[in-house]
This record gives sequence, structure tokens and C-alpha cells, in this order.
Amino acid sequence: MIRRFLKALLENPLNALLPLAVIAIVLDQVGASPLSTLVVSAIAMIPMAGLIGESTESIAASLGPRLSGLLNATFGNAAELIITIVAIREGLLELVKASITGSILGNLLFVLGLSMLAGGLKHGVQRFDRDKASSDTLLLLLAVAALVIPSLFTQVGHGIQDELDVEILSLGVAGLMIVIYALGLLYGFRLDKGPLTRPSAELVVHHRAWPVRKAVLILLGSTAGVVWLSEILVKHIEVATVSLGLSEFFLGIIIVPIIGNVAEHLVAVSVAYKNRMSLAVEIAVGSSLQIALFVVPVLVFVSLLMGNPLSLIFNQFELIVLVGGGLIATLVAEDGQGNWLEGSVLITLYLIIALAFFLLH
Repeated sequence: MIRRFLKALLENPLNALLPLAVIAIVLDQVGASPLSTLVVSAIAMIPMAGLIGESTESIAASLGPRLSGLLNATFGNAAELIITIVAIREGLLELVKASITGSILGNLLFVLGLSMLAGGLKHGVQRFDRDKASSDTLLLLLAVAALVIPSLFTQVGHGIQDELDVEILSLGVAGLMIVIYALGLLYGFRLDKGPLTRPSAELVVHHRAWPVRKAVLILLGSTAGVVWLSEILVKHIEVATVSLGLSEFFLGIIIVPIIGNVAEHLVAVSVAYKNRMSLAVEIAVGSSLQIALFVVPVLVFVSLLMGNPLSLIFNQFELIVLVGGGLIATLVAEDGQGNWLEGSVLITLYLIIALAFFLLH
């Protein structure tokens, strides 16, 4: 058993954090302080989310480019989807909406910026597929516009004010986004590669693909672990955030997206450092697309079934940064090249936005 753990640790250093899952469960059972339980469960969820991604990629590697793209597109954000569904059940809708904004911004500014910084410091100016990046970012702008429109209609002078109308609009937007998502998958199937269907062979860059049976067992086990840890994390959020002086809003914007996507973020930085900037850009933009076109609609419909309807109404600051992040990503992709200075600018902008959300209550 020790030998297997050491082997797993060598494959992915994040696996060193796996014992924290047991510690988090013990802390929850013995009634430890909400803050310590929250922190330990949040950190423990990082390797669990990474295992979901790695096992999904290993299963997808044996399915061929079309089915592998579908599998990666569907389970690419499974950890964050689980966390937010648990939060919806507990009525933490503002936390959920903040995590949507934070995931999109985190990928477009922080992950893309860190990738350009790491790759640029090693290789100087890096070039990537300009045409593909432009088409992906255009689809991203359309997705961001779909998220923004319900909020704008409630804020204009003669816009929608009735809660039922807002809910109907949110459901309609979610339904149409699912349609676009399905069309994007279809487009990817026809070309064997699209903005929502990345071939798993390109993504398995930091370990050998596991046998399918092993990958399925790890996927089931890590998914169960994320569900359990999500229950613990969400249960202690309110008390822990008060003791820290933080808002649930900040937790959703910064912390939840990092927990759910850190493994994929490390992959993007890793491939950029290896001078595969096209794949790094594709991971950053593609993950944002999957959040906007798949995770958001699923959350809207699931919330309705749970009796806690999630309306796509964001505050004005969220709207500004969402649109700004989409436009900046489009501008960065326009010339088909990146460098460490552009990466530094993207990271700095993300940190400024994070500071603003930290002070916003």
C-alpha cells in the first residue's frame, strides 16, 4: 500500500494532500472548529478534483477522439459542479453565482496569464493557433453575453421586474445555452476537434494513462470523496467566513474555482512551459466555455428541481468584469502570440479584481 501511495505521489505531487480527506472527515465528526474543518476539507478537495480529471482523461484515451472529447467536455468541471449543487441545496445561491463568475475570470485572466508568464520566461514570445483561438473566444463572448442579458433586463428602467418572469428568462437562457453546447459538441465531432471537445491524448501530459478498470474505480471513488467533502465544506462555510471576516461572495469568486480546477490549471501552465501554448490557450478558454455553456444551465435546472431556483442575475460589478474578461481574452488571442509581459498584465488584473471582491460585502 505504501509503495502504491509513493508511486501515485511521483505521478502527481498533489496526491500528497489525499490524507487530508480523512482528517477533514474526522474533524467534522468530532465537532472541531468550523474554520479548521473548512480549510482542511477545501485543501483535501484539490487532489480529489485532480483524480477526477486524470481518471476521466485515462478513460477517454481509449475511446477515440470523438467520444473522448465528449467525456472530457462533460466531466471537465465535475468537481466544481458537485460543490455548487451542494451549495444550491443549502440555499447559498450568491455563492454559486459568484463561483460562476470566478471560474470564468480565473481561467481567462489568472490561468492564461500564468501560462503566458511561465512559457514566456522560458521561451520568449510564444505563438499559438490564432484562428482557433479567435473562434473559441468569439464563442466565449457569445456565452458571456447570454449570462449578462438577464441581469441587464432587470436593471433597465422598463425591464423585467416580476420574479416569475426573471425565472422564466433564466430558464430560457439556460435552455438555449444547452443547445449551443450541443451544437459545439456536434461541430467538434465532425472535425474530431472543437472548442468543447479537446482530444484526451493531448491532455494526458503528466502521467501515463491508467487501465480503464482502474480509472473507472478511481473516478467513482474520487467523485464520492468530492461529494462527501463538499457536504462538509458547505456546512461550515457560513460560520467560518464570519470568523475570518470574509464574505461568501469572495469565497465563491476566488476559493471555490481554485479548489475545483487547480489540477487543470497546473496542466495549462505545464504545457505552456513546454512551449505548447496553443493547448494552454485551448484549456483556459475551453474550460470557461464549459462553465458558461454546460455548468451554468445544469445548475439552473437542478436548482429548480431542488426548490431553490437560481436566477442568472449578477450584480453590476460582476457584469463589468465578466464582459471585460471576455474582451481581454479576445484581444490577447487576436495576434496569435503571447509573452511574459502579457501574462504579467493578465495576472495583475486578476489580482486587482480579487482585491476588489475581497473588500466588497
